[in-house]
Amino acid sequence: MNIKIEIKEKLIIVLKGVAVGVANKVPGVSGGLVAFVLGFYEEFIDSLQKFNVEGVNLIKQGEFKIFYKHINGQFLGLLLFGMIVSYFSVSRILDYLIYNYEIYVWSLFFGLIIGSLLYIYRRAESFKLETFIWTLLGFIFGLSLSIITPAAQNENLFFVFICGIVSVVGMTLPGFSGSFILMLMGNYVLLLVDSVNALFVTLSNLFLGKFEILTDPYLCKMLKILLVFSFGSLVGLILFSNILKFVLKKYKNKTLSTIMGFITGSLGVVWPWKNKIYKSNLNGEFIIDSFNNKQIIDYNLYIPNLSTETYLGILCIFLGIIIVFIIDNSEETIKSSL
Repeated sequence: MNIKIEIKEKLIIVLKGVAVGVANKVPGVSGGLVAFVLGFYEEFIDSLQKFNVEGVNLIKQGEFKIFYKHINGQFLGLLLFGMIVSYFSVSRILDYLIYNYEIYVWSLFFGLIIGSLLYIYRRAESFKLETFIWTLLGFIFGLSLSIITPAAQNENLFFVFICGIVSVVGMTLPGFSGSFILMLMGNYVLLLVDSVNALFVTLSNLFLGKFEILTDPYLCKMLKILLVFSFGSLVGLILFSNILKFVLKKYKNKTLSTIMGFITGSLGVVWPWKNKIYKSNLNGEFIIDSFNNKQIIDYNLYIPNLSTETYLGILCIFLGIIIVFIIDNSEETIKSSL
């Protein structure tokens, strides 16, 4: 019985990692928000925060088993495994759904985020004038980011490293979308599409024994970019987890208020009804990514006419809200059954 419980616990952590991985890939959706709603945000931040001086000293002393326990290694490992699985499986399915049922998928995400807002609101200790001001500041910041014109793609390795640090905020700060920030910085396609695809192609060829793939200059360049981006993400995770641990402990209500404002201000990013603006060259030709898709640089939002598609989209929004409430109400039930 205990073995079954342990397997169930591990599977749940992996599935949570899958959910975070999917959220991190979608511009406007935050992996940190998913972690918050699914009830493992604090454990996640606490575990990352253990990558500190004490942890480094344990590595220097060769105390790897103690270090593994110190950082809650099993939890982080299973979570990371789930994220990796999502990038090569679930996120591919999500790409298909967005391509074929775009309005319904975005409507579902829109509802999930609204539900998450209500979830956070319920956990705020009180709502006074001070917290309203912090909410307003968060709203202004979120709205400002959502209307910024995206920058051009930049393959400079130092800039890629900075992208890694900044984008990982989406995993540590609820409501802050790392993939959307990458889009604003101009490197979303480079880092989350082209480089990941290059890794997939390389691993597939190595599995088939085609080692000559390692001499391909394009793949080598993309893998180097992915490595630098990953290192920047690791640095960002450790840095921001320590900052957030302090902020949430000392200024929890103000932080939650700011997060609510930020999420509200940036809701336009996941508004279901929008027209894509594609990137083009000087000749007016569309630029495509490694999946042969046209690169999106921005969206034009619009209010839809009433139709069957619109009604189904609204239904998906309510479905998203309901899903969050189901998760909220079932958290304690799941914990008590383990």
